[in-house]
Amino acid sequence: MASSTKSSLSDWRWWSSIGQIVFGCLLVSIAFVIFINPYDMVPGGIYGLALVLHNIFPSIQVGTFGYMFDVPLILTAILIFGGKFGGRTIFASFLTPGLMNLLDYLVYPNSEAIEALDPTQLLGGTVNLSEHLMLAAIIGGCFSGVGVGIVIRNNAATGGTDITGMLLHRFAHMKFANGVLLSDAIIVLCGLIVIGFGIGLPEGKEAQGLLLSLYSAVCIFVNAKVLGYTIDGASREKLLFIICDEHSEAMRNYILHDLDRGGTYIKASGMYTNNEKEMIFLVVSRKEVRNIQHKIKEFDPRAFVVVTDAYDTFGEGFKPFPHEDAMPVE
Repeated sequence: MASSTKSSLSDWRWWSSIGQIVFGCLLVSIAFVIFINPYDMVPGGIYGLALVLHNIFPSIQVGTFGYMFDVPLILTAILIFGGKFGGRTIFASFLTPGLMNLLDYLVYPNSEAIEALDPTQLLGGTVNLSEHLMLAAIIGGCFSGVGVGIVIRNNAATGGTDITGMLLHRFAHMKFANGVLLSDAIIVLCGLIVIGFGIGLPEGKEAQGLLLSLYSAVCIFVNAKVLGYTIDGASREKLLFIICDEHSEAMRNYILHDLDRGGTYIKASGMYTNNEKEMIFLVVSRKEVRNIQHKIKEFDPRAFVVVTDAYDTFGEGFKPFPHEDAMPVE
């Protein structure tokens, strides 16, 4: 009976994770189809490059160009990383461009509008943000950041520059994040050449090219910030180092019973006095910091406290340790 319950729970978690991946891919697709592509913004990534090429070859959809890049990259990653690459990333990489192509047909009235990516015909003109490009950049960046973050939290990736980052990490010994940044920078440069200088824009709109590149930068910034919040949480844990000369037992009871947390004593000695001290090492949520500061002041007004961000916290009461084949994020 216990084995059956455990199996059912495992199945539910698996399906829940797959559902979240699908939802994340859908958010990314909505971001590009409705808020980014119609306004010729290039926020990096494979789909940014796909948009650049769509401006040169408008008869080919953005999602189709995404497949043209993703499939070779995925095959290369499978050959190099094998089972560690993960079937979830393959699933997400194939799903996202497919959803983008499907959404194109749902939100535009005909193939001519899809080729032109005409925002005046997007959902009958009800979502035309041509006069509000900053709003389009912010919303597009938010949707994309949340979508990619959800996918990554479920141990997958939407393909593209995530894969190039993994390859550069493997062969060029470059940090994963730097590899993604390099790939995105090259794509943004291509966007600047084709769209920023007006080469791929319709006649009469060439002067808008540089402005569109600036809005793309806004979209990139928003996407990066929202992605970080989605992966790590808007309120990261805080790391406290506390040196109390007095009432350390009261502080201990407060941490164990009132906060219901654990801490660690670290042997230390004062550099000036050479007196031995016990420093408390403590990880808490952001919202608990203020109350702890008041308590420390109550127990020992002369206490010395350092508060800093805990970038990642794993273990009981915090995040579970990542799987062996988890996506690298640094």
